[in-house]
This record gives sequence, C-alpha cells and structure tokens, in this order.
Amino acid sequence: MLMSILLPILMMMSYAEPTSTDSLSYLALGDSYTIGESVAESDRWPVQLTQTLSDQGTAVAPPRIIARTGWTTDELQAAIAAENITQTYDLVSLLIGVNNQYRGYPIDQFTKEFEELLDQAIVFAGGQIDRVFVVSIPDYGVTPFAQSKNPAKIATEIDQYNQLSAEIAERKGVAYYDITPISRVAAEDASLIATDGLHPSGQMYSQWVELIAAQIAAKLNK
Repeated sequence: MLMSILLPILMMMSYAEPTSTDSLSYLALGDSYTIGESVAESDRWPVQLTQTLSDQGTAVAPPRIIARTGWTTDELQAAIAAENITQTYDLVSLLIGVNNQYRGYPIDQFTKEFEELLDQAIVFAGGQIDRVFVVSIPDYGVTPFAQSKNPAKIATEIDQYNQLSAEIAERKGVAYYDITPISRVAAEDASLIATDGLHPSGQMYSQWVELIAAQIAAKLNK
C-alpha cells in the first residue's frame, strides 16, 4: 500500500498471461493491495478471485497485474502508458488512491486521475462497462502501523476518497464493491492483518473475494 520509506523493497509489477483460449482474461490495476504486499502470490485477492471463479465453473486465467507498492493515481497512469497495452480483457478491476491520501495530495487530483483511470479500464474491457469493477480503499487506520498517525483522520479521509470513487463509478455505470467495512474489522481481529502490521492478510483478501465473486460470475456468464 504505502510508502517506500517503510517498505524500501517494493513489489514490482507481476504478469500472468492467459494460458488457454477457453479461459477468460483479467487485468487488475492498482497498488500494494492489488499486488498483495506481504502475502504469498496465491493469497493476492485478484489471484484468489480467478481461482474462486474457476472453481465455481467460470474459467478465468491467472490475472495480469499492473500494480506496485506505493503507487499513486498518477504513477499508475504512467505505468499503464509504459506498458502500451493493445489487447482487451474480459474483466478489469481498479483499486487505487490510498497513497494519494497518505502523501497528502490534493483530493481534486485524485478525482481527476481516478476518473481517467476508470475510463482507461473501460477501454481495456473493450467498452463493456459490465466487465469493469472498482474496489474501495481499505482503512489502514485500524492497523498497528497507523496507531500513532491519527486513525480517526485517516478513516475520515479514506471515506472521502471512497465517496468520490463510488460517485464516479456510479456515474459511469461501473460496479463498485465496498470492502472498507471488512477492513475495519481488523481492529478486533489481528488475523486479518499481514505480518508487516499494515497490509491485509490473505484471510482478509478471501473475505473481499467472497463479497464480490458471485456478482462478478453473474456478469461474466451473461
């Protein structure tokens, strides 16, 4: 999720191209939450999602992930541009913004760049809006890392960011999954936090997937 100061060794972009023409393709865009900082590759929520969908009868290839710990909206935009993606995907997700909040960037910058990123995600889905979805920003203020960093202020600002992203998604007709309440349960359940004391554990990511998988499967099987 956050700061290169805390985590000097950043997790790099990870790619897994579709391995079968019978499987649907999936592109996941984001930051440390999408790349799965401090969890095993199999515990990343996009990986768990494709596995769950495949287990339930909707074959989805391992995801292509464009994400890195610490990325803000503008840094994700730059990374996407550098990839020069020309293909389209059957499913595209977007989860970004926590590092804008952490660094104290102007919220207007987030609003503008998030909307641009969502428009780009729709392009990557071949214009099929029902194949794109947004995941809300979790509240890291409940983690051990953030206890000395004004958790109440973090929660308020995360809610502001999520309200904006939800409004943008709704305006464009894109599905929005609010996993923030799940993240806040971590205040009472340490098993939902990774060993770094900051990021979600694989167990929390499983709860995210449980929330969204059925609805995504329905969209993919229309």
